[in-house]
Amino acid sequence: MSSLSNVRIAVVHDWLVDFAGSERVLAEILCCFPHADLFALIDRMPVAQRAALGPRTARTSFLQHMPGAARHLGLYLPLMPLAIEQLDVTGYELVISSSHAVAKGVIPSPDALHVGYVHSPMRYAWDLQHAYLAGERLGRGLGGVAGRWLLHRLRLWDQRSAAGVDRFVANSAFVARRILKAYRRSATVIHPPVDTEFFRPGGSRGPRDGYVTMTRLMSYKRVDLIVNAFAAMPDRQLVVIGDGPQLSRLKAVAPANVRLVGRIEPDAVREHLQRASAFVFAAVEDFGIAPLEAQACGTPVIALARGGVAETVRGLEHGAPTGAFFEAQTPAALAAAVREFEASRERISEAACRENAERFSAERFRREFSAFVEGAYGDWLEFRRAGAAGDFSAWMG
Repeated sequence: MSSLSNVRIAVVHDWLVDFAGSERVLAEILCCFPHADLFALIDRMPVAQRAALGPRTARTSFLQHMPGAARHLGLYLPLMPLAIEQLDVTGYELVISSSHAVAKGVIPSPDALHVGYVHSPMRYAWDLQHAYLAGERLGRGLGGVAGRWLLHRLRLWDQRSAAGVDRFVANSAFVARRILKAYRRSATVIHPPVDTEFFRPGGSRGPRDGYVTMTRLMSYKRVDLIVNAFAAMPDRQLVVIGDGPQLSRLKAVAPANVRLVGRIEPDAVREHLQRASAFVFAAVEDFGIAPLEAQACGTPVIALARGGVAETVRGLEHGAPTGAFFEAQTPAALAAAVREFEASRERISEAACRENAERFSAERFRREFSAFVEGAYGDWLEFRRAGAAGDFSAWMG
């Protein structure tokens, strides 16, 4: 039992519309603190996807009742800072935010500890703003001016709201560096959990064949780069798993050797990962759970050597590699990495991939995150007891 079982805890998440990577982390946070109350801007998650969150529903903001909020969430981005500040977490002694957008901007009581688990500072407002504007076709004209002004205002709010977080936790060293750049604050790295119980090698399913990628089809995920690379390798097959705004555009340009299957059931996802020769990844991602799900299935990864995936894949230079890296975010560089991977395939074992993924298990996350929060809360109580004599700058880190 947690030493915080008698502490009133609020867990604040950005929004609940589907069960993706950040929601998997949220589910494990709620496992650590099952008596916590849940808050979010909106809660429109389908019943079929919310089993991991338990029976609870979130206490929501005024955005819950806005028309089309779940399907067109981006339209409400300008209102999100205001909305998150209206969530009432007064009376809670511990606030845990799970944030990739605005959740960390919730306003706790002065006597409450606020631990912020940051999946990333707002990507589109900080280092990925230019890619975001280009992907949304807002590079020029009045739309571009309005978009840039909005992102400027969001950066100011995002930096100011960081002052309300007492302890930062980052999902990767890459994100910890983003936090340092954006907020000038240090962060403890606790990697997200991977469901190594569900994702596992498939046994005797025949020889591995073809390649697979899986992600939400957003412009910055660079699935277009992967499709273009395989267009230049017509003798190799690629399956693209995922849905998103780029789906119709990608289907229009996909060659015959590339198959886009959209969103599919988890069992089908696992089978594709188990049977693939390798998982392909071209995004600069904060952490990247999907490449680890592939490794949990014993499947190697071919990835861009940037972002969180550089911390979770062991390249060909390693004694027990689990994949291959490419340095430039271009189709030609990816195609060259595929050929290099194929030439070195016998060096990569299913067992090495599985062993590497097991370092990121859900049990490990629960143990590390619970210990961190309990330790931080104990330190917070000591700091409060010190009163005016407490060193606030040392506390903030």
